[in-house]
Amino acid sequence: MAQAPLLQLSDISLTFGGEPVFANLSLIVQPGDRVALVGRNGSGKSTLMKVMAGMVEPDTGTRVVPAGTSVGYMEQEPDLSGFETLGEYAAQGLGPAEMYLVEAAGEGLGFDPERPVATASGGERRRAALARLMAQDPDVMLLDEPTNHLDIAAIQWLEAELKRTRKAFVLISHDRRFLEELTRATLWIDRGAVRRQEQGFKGFEDWRDKIWAEEDEARHKLDRKIKAEAKWAVEGISARRTRNQGRVRALKALRQERSNMIRRQGTAAMELASAPVSGKKVIEAEGLTKIFGDKTIVKNFSLTVQRGDRVAFVGPNGTGKTTLIRMLTGEIEPDEGRVKLGTNLEIALFDQTRSQLDPEMSLWESLTGDKDMRVSGKADQVLVRGQPKHVVGYLKEFLFDERQARAKVASLSGGEKARLLLAKLMAKESNLLVMDEPTNDLDVETLDLLQDLLGEYDGTVLIVSHDRDFLDRIATTTVAMEGNGQAVVYAGGWSDYRAQRAETAAATAPAEKTAKPAKETREASKPKPQQAGLSFTEKHRLEELPEVIARLEAEIGKLEQLLADPELFTSEPVKFRKATEALTERQDKLSAAEEEWLELEEKAEAAG
Repeated sequence: MAQAPLLQLSDISLTFGGEPVFANLSLIVQPGDRVALVGRNGSGKSTLMKVMAGMVEPDTGTRVVPAGTSVGYMEQEPDLSGFETLGEYAAQGLGPAEMYLVEAAGEGLGFDPERPVATASGGERRRAALARLMAQDPDVMLLDEPTNHLDIAAIQWLEAELKRTRKAFVLISHDRRFLEELTRATLWIDRGAVRRQEQGFKGFEDWRDKIWAEEDEARHKLDRKIKAEAKWAVEGISARRTRNQGRVRALKALRQERSNMIRRQGTAAMELASAPVSGKKVIEAEGLTKIFGDKTIVKNFSLTVQRGDRVAFVGPNGTGKTTLIRMLTGEIEPDEGRVKLGTNLEIALFDQTRSQLDPEMSLWESLTGDKDMRVSGKADQVLVRGQPKHVVGYLKEFLFDERQARAKVASLSGGEKARLLLAKLMAKESNLLVMDEPTNDLDVETLDLLQDLLGEYDGTVLIVSHDRDFLDRIATTTVAMEGNGQAVVYAGGWSDYRAQRAETAAATAPAEKTAKPAKETREASKPKPQQAGLSFTEKHRLEELPEVIARLEAEIGKLEQLLADPELFTSEPVKFRKATEALTERQDKLSAAEEEWLELEEKAEAAG
């Protein structure tokens, strides 16, 4: 028997500023759905998600959510006004016995619940919003770019949590690996229409390209038919005027049909131009140490960057990736060690904080007000790689239309702000690109183009990113910042780094450095029955399991305390059901963790 939908939109139409966003749009979310919501920047993904969440009222159509079904939404710019701390915001709607849910999410996502809202960064606010959604555990989760501002460890934690949940969710994300790992269906917004495929994001691009090819073929056939009918009309219309008015009307209808075909948005005409070639050795760093207060960023770090290298910097948020890059480019001085920069360097910066964009400026002013892009005496032109271009013409190359030229930067979506920043960056010649989280908010097509451009770029690239797929495609070297001043250099991208790190750990784990007495050495040399010791991973797991077990026991205790309320079942049946499900899940986890601990402890004793 088919299950009733958890959420249903029927014949939704919505217009903003006279422009239609959706027309006659319908979709459903079923129990257990794991859906990728994809589309170009500006296609209306976030708007559609807000309609699904009930936050935006459509002009026409209906939204149906069955009674007792909860829908949770994590937006890109959460409103935390009225809350003192991030934890207070994240715990809204939860009882005291459920606070552990916020604490668990906070630990996994890496945010401090005690952080005052007034001093929290945009990334910390987003992590608090995500923790709030995970703690509430609604029947349908709507997540708008949840991986933005998360480090890779937090992304992997979130990925594991979403894999484990039985709840339905819809994801907007630029992170290919994240979408590929999690989704089983795809909703594609394209020119105001929504298509659905019962296949995850892995199959999206093949599906999209097939639909576009079919569209091109249909358009080509229609153009040929119009051409043939138009020729007939010109050559014979006067002789056949009275008995062929129907055919003339049909030609008019064909032309109207062709006019109504909405042309697909193209890809941005992005281009990276290299400045004169830099020296072969771009950066030489030796023995760098940098300490802020009681925090060591790097200690005795050395790195040589050659012309053409693509060096990625990875690690948890707060480990100092951006600080290290600023030392390598000579922007700040190390406490110890030295940095020698190569010759003829022309550096261009993509800043993740987007501090180069003034939200109160128009797009026009953002370009013409840049001293490096200003053309003397020409208020409507900018200098693009040494050549003057009209402002609107250059903006169109980055998929902005003429009406947006005078709009404020604050009105742009995250992806549009990223494209504007790329427009400023790519107007200049460079041979050393410094890119701090360039992939945030970019759609798949623009991200593909950026990857191709970076691959073909003649210069050198230093890049900070938490996008694993992007790193695998771009990086030739990875610098892993592991905290406490440890920064280790690995060859290749993210997957190469993980493989090398695992090999290094396995190779160094069993060695014991202490000298043994001669008698003990002779005894050790005697043949013994073969015994399997603990691997490095198993040893680490054995050490962390007691903490895992203790946390699960604490969570079970709080849930049992919550369920002990005899009024809960009748007064709040949804909370009762969720608490019961959570209790069963944690009891299963506790049993598995205890069994795993016993197996590893027995193995350790047998080996020791």
